[in-house]
Amino acid sequence: MKQLEAQKSRKRALLAVLPFLFLGLADVYFLLEWGLNPLWGVMILPPILFISALAWIAFKSGFV
Repeated sequence: MKQLEAQKSRKRALLAVLPFLFLGLADVYFLLEWGLNPLWGVMILPPILFISALAWIAFKSGFV
């Protein structure tokens, strides 16, 4: 029973974080498409992934 609840909370966390992760990745994509230095994409991507991972953990554990 607990395993089913854990899977459900992981899925809900993924669904909550996915739009923000998509927006961040789209931002990196548009920066690169506009012709900015690819270094900007490399610099912006880690914070986007880090914050998305923190949000996923917060949603999964029920902190939010």
